[in-house]
Amino acid sequence: MNDRRVGKPSPNRLKKLLGGHFGAACDETLVAPGPGMDAAVLSLSDGRVMAIAEDPIFPAPGLPLDLLGWFTVHIGASDVAVTGIKPRYMTYTLLLPPTCPESDARIIVKSISDAARDLGISVSGGHTGWYDAVTIPIVGGVTVWGIADQSRWVSPGGAQSGDIILMTKGPAVEAVALLAVLYKDDLSAKISKSSLDKALSRVNQITVVEDALTAFETGGVNAMHDATEGGILGGIHEMAAAAGCPAHVNLDRIDIPEDISDVAKALDFDPWCAISEGSLLAAVKPESVPQVRDTWRQNGIVSYELGRFDAALDQCMVVQNGVETLLEEPEKDPFWDLFFAGLRQ
Repeated sequence: MNDRRVGKPSPNRLKKLLGGHFGAACDETLVAPGPGMDAAVLSLSDGRVMAIAEDPIFPAPGLPLDLLGWFTVHIGASDVAVTGIKPRYMTYTLLLPPTCPESDARIIVKSISDAARDLGISVSGGHTGWYDAVTIPIVGGVTVWGIADQSRWVSPGGAQSGDIILMTKGPAVEAVALLAVLYKDDLSAKISKSSLDKALSRVNQITVVEDALTAFETGGVNAMHDATEGGILGGIHEMAAAAGCPAHVNLDRIDIPEDISDVAKALDFDPWCAISEGSLLAAVKPESVPQVRDTWRQNGIVSYELGRFDAALDQCMVVQNGVETLLEEPEKDPFWDLFFAGLRQ
């Protein structure tokens, strides 16, 4: 039996794995660890709250070193931004292979600092080192946190019945961007140059910081979630489970961006189930949808309406290719097999 496990476990597997092993009890915890919870939220003694998130990151070989620092900072910051709280502080662990020259390390470190400064984030600590077990520069962990007034935040589990589900940019943003870098030569023979160029440029979209903070400031947002492993469908399932409110989505009315569709077809994966850091999912009050989408439009952010949360449903449902089926919890993300196969090549 093949028991090879890659990527984040499904929500049920994660619950069994963690088993409530969260150390000492903490009365200050407002949002505890769990599936779909991008960040923990803690109450502070002065009446404010703090959101804090942690991520490891595996960049694709061939990604420019300065861009590596940029998007890893944004991935960490995005998990805090979905609470509506502005990311403010960060610690960063950079792990390098022994073959990585110090000049390359300096480029990465500077790009981390530049990206953090642009977001108003202070790098407060971390760890940097060269290790034999590391084959490419990776982020062992980036921790980001921010502080806000106690009434100025939302949880991924805050969706209400009737809320409209909005998505920014499209599905599989991160999967398409990184796989385009990794499989650039193969894809150049299978898809158009314009599609490949667009897919490669999506590395600059692996962030939801602006998406989340502008939506929250516009108002009417009850919940936001960063669609990472498991993609858009996995993210919706996680939001619904966290809120205790089923969702109904119709993918057939969405025109997937051409470059995303082309890369997904060429590499044979479902873009709706693939890792999609850069795609924000937001549960928005119906009356606030026009304002939120207009705010995004003014900031150059494309958005789509996927469906709604509906307490009258018994379970989550999805319409895809003309068929309505149960929206199952996410299993292994198709990105990982493609990613590690590309590394072996």
